[in-house]
Amino acid sequence: MKYTGPKVKLSRRLGIPLTPKAAQVMERHPYPPGQHGQAQGARASRMSNYKQQLLEKQRLKAQYNIHERQMRNYFERASSKKGNTIDNLIQMLETRLDAVVLRSGLAPTIYAARQLVNHGHIQVNGRRVNVPGYTVAIGDTVSVKEKSRNLPVIEEALDAAAPPQYLNVNPEERTVQLGYLPRREEVPVICDMIQVIEFYSR
Repeated sequence: MKYTGPKVKLSRRLGIPLTPKAAQVMERHPYPPGQHGQAQGARASRMSNYKQQLLEKQRLKAQYNIHERQMRNYFERASSKKGNTIDNLIQMLETRLDAVVLRSGLAPTIYAARQLVNHGHIQVNGRRVNVPGYTVAIGDTVSVKEKSRNLPVIEEALDAAAPPQYLNVNPEERTVQLGYLPRREEVPVICDMIQVIEFYSR
């Protein structure tokens, strides 16, 4: 199931801010939603191994806003490749077009990034691509369509952007290039990847 409910409620349930608004609310209410939210927060340290693995998997999915089937497919591909499964999985997720748009600062959230891609505002090597899961290769140039460069959502996102080192961003031109495939420690994802791998390896 893809997460389509209120983002603040989902953020509080997972314990991670998925939007700027969620971050503000969670500063005041750092526990799950509902009348028993504070009690649930207090019991979090007593989670079973399975429940902790499930939570970490849900956190990862929510941060990329993808379906369970998509995540399982990514895991299977990552585990079948040579090298570290965690790094392989993170690299597959981070080279999604919507993730590149988010990390580069062209969008404030993964939801806004997906919308920009779906609505045809994003190009790859000068060609419009409207598939959020499109894989960006090293050296590809991701850009905002000329007529869309001054969209308020893009300008506001760039003002607050802090792109990671593996992306080469030109804010004035509204372009970004993938410099190299990142390792887990370079990616600002909030979750325990070991628990995620254990969940899908069951």
